[in-house]
Amino acid sequence: MAPNRLWEKPLLKPLNLGLREKVATAPSAPFATIPQPAQAISNFAFSFSIISILTGVTTLYNTGLNYGGPFSMVYGWLIASFFTMFVALSMAEICSAYPTSGGLYYWSAKLAGPTWAPFASWITGCTGGKNGGGYEASKYVVISIHGGILLLHGILNTLPISVLSFFGQFASIWNAIGVFVLMILIPIVATQRASVKFVFTYFNTDTGARISSSPYIFLVGLFMAQYSLSGYDASAHMTEETKEADKNGPKGIINAVGISIILGFYYILGITFAVTNIPYLLSKDNDAGGYAIAQIFYVAFKDRYGHSIGGIICLIIVVVAIFFCGMSSVTSNSRLL
Repeated sequence: MAPNRLWEKPLLKPLNLGLREKVATAPSAPFATIPQPAQAISNFAFSFSIISILTGVTTLYNTGLNYGGPFSMVYGWLIASFFTMFVALSMAEICSAYPTSGGLYYWSAKLAGPTWAPFASWITGCTGGKNGGGYEASKYVVISIHGGILLLHGILNTLPISVLSFFGQFASIWNAIGVFVLMILIPIVATQRASVKFVFTYFNTDTGARISSSPYIFLVGLFMAQYSLSGYDASAHMTEETKEADKNGPKGIINAVGISIILGFYYILGITFAVTNIPYLLSKDNDAGGYAIAQIFYVAFKDRYGHSIGGIICLIIVVVAIFFCGMSSVTSNSRLL
């Protein structure tokens, strides 16, 4: 008898119970030994911590600031959010009928039909500084640190799902509180603030890349928003370890995207109100070596208090969020593969 291929599986009907409960009642169920499944909040938390506004917006703020500036970041965020929500709603609808790990591969196969299923699944998988004498790590040191962090992420992901759920929930809380703290604190501490007109209307065309087309500059500036609002398929990959997967998986996708859209918009506004000199923030000769947000944090506290300790603490908040974003990404990808 020919092996049962992925795209030849019978159509799954929407589940009234979580997938784990369904499988556990089947003979020789391979998932019957899975520990207590995660709650709905944990499913949401993994997607929310992977989207991680503090990770996406902070790391690509330079791109938005350079290509279009405040106008591109503010309105580009709204445009990208609008279309991202449609993608999330579509994904949630499919997830309610097919709540499985590696969902995107399986969804693509089922929706494409037997003829195109292998190709659809394959293509789905394929698309998936220094200053003033400061220390600059060599490429070997950078690779070593990167490898060490990945190893730590891997070790954390060998822990039980109950522990991973705790870390995921902690990461989501950290991201939410971190956004609120930074979007309020930075404009308050900054001694010089941008005007409302600057934040909502200024369009930066001085990209340094000899690009004269404003529409093209605006489209490049969209990368910040598009990159930030990604990774919410994690809720689908975690459904086999989630109670009432057909309901809580879709809810996790929609809630993670919706809350991230709101928090991201206000985070961008809060940070941008502390922007007064774009060329200086992007200059590699400044104290942060051209890393705009780090320079914003540094200048805000340096000008107000005479030292940059507060700015370093703000960066630590971002670094912790990035770490947990990586951990949750490994959690999601381990279910995807």
